[in-house]
Amino acid sequence: MAGAAGVSGCAHAPTPAASLAQGFFRQKLGNAHVVAVSDGVGRRPLAEGFVRNAPLAQVQAALAAQGLPTDYIDVPYTCFVLEVDGKRYLLDTGFADNGPPGTGLLHTHMRAAGIDPASIDAVVLSHLHGDHINGLRRKDGSLLYPQAQLYVPAPEYAFWMDAARRDAAPEAARGGFLAVQRVFQGYPAQQLRLFEPGTTVVGGIESIAAFGHSPGHTALALGSGNERFTFLADTAHFPALFVRNPDWQVQFDMDPAQARATRHALLARMAREGGLVGGFHFPLPSLGRIRKDGEGYRWIPQA
Repeated sequence: MAGAAGVSGCAHAPTPAASLAQGFFRQKLGNAHVVAVSDGVGRRPLAEGFVRNAPLAQVQAALAAQGLPTDYIDVPYTCFVLEVDGKRYLLDTGFADNGPPGTGLLHTHMRAAGIDPASIDAVVLSHLHGDHINGLRRKDGSLLYPQAQLYVPAPEYAFWMDAARRDAAPEAARGGFLAVQRVFQGYPAQQLRLFEPGTTVVGGIESIAAFGHSPGHTALALGSGNERFTFLADTAHFPALFVRNPDWQVQFDMDPAQARATRHALLARMAREGGLVGGFHFPLPSLGRIRKDGEGYRWIPQA
């Protein structure tokens, strides 16, 4: 990772406001750095059912109370690069050229942050939904990180790569299996490593079982105390809704009851520990702290 320290400490490094405009946010974490890097933003109309267990009017009221639009949601897609001991680790990958308009910007924003995509030593995945893995392979099948090791939660891989489960799934649910198999079938075996959630993965990155959103959904963490960063991935999805209201269930949670229990447990832990927290659908700066607030929590972005 030649030059990473120089980028981080450069006298001409952009101000936080300027870096946000360029699609990234850099934060020192002990002797490491955490860099939130946007793959883009996708606008989706807000409709009944986005929150499974709350009426649309209540969801709109929650957004309005925070000064946010009530007829659509601008959904961020935020990956993270951890710079640790001369290595770079990418957490989740976005879309590459497989996504909707407004996405596929990860490498553009990496370069703005002084990160050459070719310098990524390893990719660590939280789970295998398409917006987290499609950035591993372009539409033409070529790999975006051909030299990097790839770390995948073992229960997640076992679920999505099961051909019998795919064939038994309803037609509407098969797309998820096909997306995973497009990315992973034929992936170089020497680069693919499975890990069990709850173990240390690589470079001091800890994995935390956070099941419910998907069968092997996994949070990732680095450091300790106030100098600890936890990537919640999709545990709390869009923070203005699901951090504030941890009982609410986003439509993408595959096991809503387990996802709810996981969300409560992890948000309580984050508030108690006090470290930095980020999520895949958290808007830039995408790093902040969790604080208890009534029956729910607040995510306070890092200044």
